[in-house]
Amino acid sequence: MRKAFMIEFDLPQVFTEEFMALIPKQRYVLNELMSRGEVQSYSLALDRSRLWMIAVGQTEFEVMELIEQLPLSIFMTPDISELMFHNTASLSLEFSLN
Repeated sequence: MRKAFMIEFDLPQVFTEEFMALIPKQRYVLNELMSRGEVQSYSLALDRSRLWMIAVGQTEFEVMELIEQLPLSIFMTPDISELMFHNTASLSLEFSLN
């Protein structure tokens, strides 16, 4: 059974050139993971100090393997919490007027 996990990342205080160069690849990988349904959401704090991600997997280990796919994971230490549930507006029913 797939479970939802909240992953919180603290970002480095100073973004090096190496970090900045990996951002486009990070965005590409995240878009791929989102299109496959492995990542449900990804948010960055306005001050760029923290990231939040909702991922799904059968185990915390599986989610850790997913995190390792992220190019910026070498700069961030994840804090992973299994969620009881995760509701979003996009999951609510939509009715067609046709």
